[in-house]
Amino acid sequence: MIAVTTFKDKQVALFGLGGSGLATARALVAGGAKVTAWDDNPDSVAKATAEGIATADLRTIDWQAQAAFVLSPGVPLTHPKPHWSVDLARAAGVEIIGDVELFVRERRAHAPDCPFIAITGTNGKSTTTALIAHILKSSGRDTQLGGNIGTAILTLDPPKAERYFVVECSSYQIDLAPTLNPTAGILLNLTPDHLDRHGTMQHYADVKERLVAGAETAVIGVDDTFCTLIADRVERAGVNVQRISKRSVVENGLYAEGSKIIEAHAGASSLLLDLDGIQTLKGSHNAQNAAAAIAACLAVGVSKDEIREGLKSFPGLKHRMQPVGKRNQVVFVNDSKATNADAAAPALSSYDRIYWIAGGLPKEGGIASLAPLFPRIVKAYLIGEAAPAFAATLGEAVPYEISGTLERAVEHAAADAAADTTASAVMLSPACASFDQFKNFEVRGDAFVGHVAALAGVTMLI
Repeated sequence: MIAVTTFKDKQVALFGLGGSGLATARALVAGGAKVTAWDDNPDSVAKATAEGIATADLRTIDWQAQAAFVLSPGVPLTHPKPHWSVDLARAAGVEIIGDVELFVRERRAHAPDCPFIAITGTNGKSTTTALIAHILKSSGRDTQLGGNIGTAILTLDPPKAERYFVVECSSYQIDLAPTLNPTAGILLNLTPDHLDRHGTMQHYADVKERLVAGAETAVIGVDDTFCTLIADRVERAGVNVQRISKRSVVENGLYAEGSKIIEAHAGASSLLLDLDGIQTLKGSHNAQNAAAAIAACLAVGVSKDEIREGLKSFPGLKHRMQPVGKRNQVVFVNDSKATNADAAAPALSSYDRIYWIAGGLPKEGGIASLAPLFPRIVKAYLIGEAAPAFAATLGEAVPYEISGTLERAVEHAAADAAADTTASAVMLSPACASFDQFKNFEVRGDAFVGHVAALAGVTMLI
């Protein structure tokens, strides 16, 4: 745990007592802050109270006595309208911050030079975050991985010299971290997302920009207009900018030509490495993720040889284009995290011959947008509630069967792929939510792995 000492003996109001919120309350109390916490869920309040954390309805406290208001990132700050607790804090002129801001203040107070890499973007940030942490760990460095990727940042070990922090940041977390100042800040890309919480695309982009604006080195993907403009602005402000592209040549930074990652400085370029053969980094989207990870690792002093070795052994992000087994020329791929068509597209575009397991609880729009990728699909195995609708979309374009269950789909797809004389993939990339048959996509992915492991002759890769 990181005890938050920067608010020692000061009164701090806190709202939101879910997983990260409760961890934040514990960290503040451990550092000597006088915390008053609350939540709209009575069970969450009761749990905090049972731990000895002071709780009270924040409508009843003396806001003028509060040094800060700590808000959980899941609680609306601006849109669709501010939470009532935000209105109270603003009316009293109390600073509103989140757990990432508490971390950066502790780092500045106790170990300002410890390497800190922060990652954001609409797509690819979890893979990039996991890849960076893997490269650092495999090189023998003391590495702390957390943030939006699933581990609350204040549950990590405290900042100290030579301890590396790799933190995935959502737009909500950045919005609550006004002094965010990573050693290397990554902004991968921007497409419309979470506009219910940010109002407009421009406001969403403005929030994301803060992560790289405060960085010593900004690593920015420049394959969309918003990020291109951000890179130009941040560079004019004096930040060292390394541009990343999977589509075009850049003058300073890294770009992809197929599986090759090219390093460029002042217009001169050279081959840095080739991702060909690394199953967990297939596809142009992963070339962008890898390029960003490489640039960030270089910025914190990792050698090129260490980076190359780390890339080769990257196991992939669990449930995201994760090769989990192999039998002869067939690879089994767990892409359970693909809960809509857009999320399934990267995996489908990364293999030439696919025995595709799809379906579940359908999302709006179905799979019509995936039609350009249908020629890659040898056969589809449809499961769950979406099966009839998906069958109608596939029509004459793709052979399919209504498998019904995941277990049956794996058995049939594996048998068909075994008879294929060409290298192929049996892939779970459902393009659907899991809730009709599974609790969440993690449980669905684990079930797929279990069914693959039960097949005769399969060598598991995880």
